[in-house]
Amino acid sequence: MKTQEQFEILSRHSEKRTKCLVYTRVMGYHRPVESFNTGKKGEHQQRKHFTENENGNAGL
Repeated sequence: MKTQEQFEILSRHSEKRTKCLVYTRVMGYHRPVESFNTGKKGEHQQRKHFTENENGNAGL
C-alpha cells in the first residue's frame, strides 16, 4: 500500500481511531512504552521482535 493511500484511509476514519498503549516486559514486569525515558525508548526501537512457532521454536 502506498503512503498517500494509507494517509487517505487514516484521514477518512480519524473519528474511529483511539490511542493504543504498547506494553513491554522490563525487568520481570510489564510497563507501557509511553512511560519510558528517551534512552529507553531508543533501546526499545532497536530490539528485534520474534514470534514463537507452534512447535516452540522462535523465528525472527
